[in-house]
Amino acid sequence: MDIREIKETAVWSLYEKGRNYHRMTNIYTDTDRNYRMYNGNQWHGAKLGDVEPVQKNFIKPIVKYKVGVIHDNLYAINYSSQNFENKDFRQQAEKICEMLNKKASRIWEKDKLDFKGRRITKDAAINDEGIIYVNYDLDKQVPVNEIIKKNDVYYGNENDDDIQLQPYILIRKRMPVVNAMEMARAEGLSEEKLLFIIGDNDTFEESGESAKQEVDNMVTVITKMWKEKGTVHFSMSTRWVDIKKDKDSGLTYYPVAHFLWEEKEGSARGEGEVRFLIPNQIEVNRTEVRRVLTVKYQAYPQKVVNADKIANPSAINRVGGVIKTKGNATVEDVSKVISTLPPAQMSPDVKQLQEDLIQVTRDLAGAGDIATGQVNPENASGRAILAVQQASQSPMTEQKETYKNFIEDLAKIWLDMIIVYSQDGIKLEEEVTDPQTGQPAIEIVEVPQTALQELQATVKVDITPKGAFDKYAQEQSIENMFQAGMFSAEKLPELKTYVKLLDDDSVMPKQKLEDAIKTIEEEQQKIAMMNAQAQIMQQRARQFLMEEPDAQASEIAAAQMQGQAPPQGEAAEEVMY
Repeated sequence: MDIREIKETAVWSLYEKGRNYHRMTNIYTDTDRNYRMYNGNQWHGAKLGDVEPVQKNFIKPIVKYKVGVIHDNLYAINYSSQNFENKDFRQQAEKICEMLNKKASRIWEKDKLDFKGRRITKDAAINDEGIIYVNYDLDKQVPVNEIIKKNDVYYGNENDDDIQLQPYILIRKRMPVVNAMEMARAEGLSEEKLLFIIGDNDTFEESGESAKQEVDNMVTVITKMWKEKGTVHFSMSTRWVDIKKDKDSGLTYYPVAHFLWEEKEGSARGEGEVRFLIPNQIEVNRTEVRRVLTVKYQAYPQKVVNADKIANPSAINRVGGVIKTKGNATVEDVSKVISTLPPAQMSPDVKQLQEDLIQVTRDLAGAGDIATGQVNPENASGRAILAVQQASQSPMTEQKETYKNFIEDLAKIWLDMIIVYSQDGIKLEEEVTDPQTGQPAIEIVEVPQTALQELQATVKVDITPKGAFDKYAQEQSIENMFQAGMFSAEKLPELKTYVKLLDDDSVMPKQKLEDAIKTIEEEQQKIAMMNAQAQIMQQRARQFLMEEPDAQASEIAAAQMQGQAPPQGEAAEEVMY
């Protein structure tokens, strides 16, 4: 069969529609430009002649600062059951959720989500959108989180920023031809059709100049996902061959979560930080080049010469160059035929204008000196600096909240996968106390799929600030609470009310305070149990003393038969008092 005799796959036709949209909206070119401006390749494509491309890159520090603000917090996933009807299941549900929370924490740690989260946030700041595509490791029973670029994702509805409402999603991936053929062969594709998995040079859509240069023979593979009757279906295709046909995954959520830096009306893509900084960055760079040229021309002013007397005029501006004369011209003659043109003077206002432009840009972006901590600590207290920094970071509230929602979306996808792909149940770890040693231990618990489904779990993300000044504020506040006696049993109701009123993103460590409350309550329960046991022993002692001598003798005999020490009057009095 000749390739001219077969048609492009249906998925490829959808991909072509997505590519046309990306080109029409300049997604590919904007991506390359945004990353070049961030990385410092800001004169790309400019014709400068012999002028050196000088620049003052303020885009990178602004982006790094803002990414740091978002990640100056610790994020913890917290699953909770919403099954309020089954009261018998309530206690079991709480244990399962507690184990799921521990599992989510381990996934976060092992899959380096702190690092990946920063990359996602940076992608969004630079290029509007940061995206994670989630797979599932069946052997280890854990989700696997892959960062993908904006260029490689195509939405069925590019006007809706809610991923879960998309009619379909396409994910583009470059893959070695050999690997694609192995995958297709495993799916039962005939050897004849395998020959139509052909390498190509389809690299225009790649993010970054380096990604456009390939070593191996590569082919574009498109993963399509869509929903039918509430579940997500998958397929994989190249241009000419369907590698994997329709497969019902059973998932409820698309395994894709994205973080939009800032919402853009009528767009699924949003708007990043960098695109608004580019015009000012270009003007600053142009001004810097003008200043450099002015200094250069002042150091090496242009010369006017009489070509009839000078044999090599180019040597005049060359440091240490030898000037050759024509005819019988002497040194005195040369000095008379060479004159210097006075260079144009640049106003000192130019330098001030450039500095003002940088400072105003940083201030408007919320990344000025005070915001970034460039304040003399001798001139301000820690509390004052904290207050100023928090005020300056207020414009970042939207991004912080959006990132929190992104983590919640990711956690929902994880739970969806855990439930669907645990048909034989899932092994979870429970923290217990070893009855022999009394030390903490880990017990493996088999949780059936039905119990996971019955949870009807929801997700909340707990936020704990971790910045230096936030820690200072925490320490000061907790110290004040200790001095006020807030961590006592008498003040427990007030402490509970205080913690309940705290926002989830408060500077105060809400989770730690809740743990402290739990510890106080456990201590109260222990004391109550000890008091109850003491009262019982006292009552028994009183009863023993009031009994008749014959009854006492019988009780002593019974105690001796059981190997116990007989109760004594003196000992009874000790128990009582």
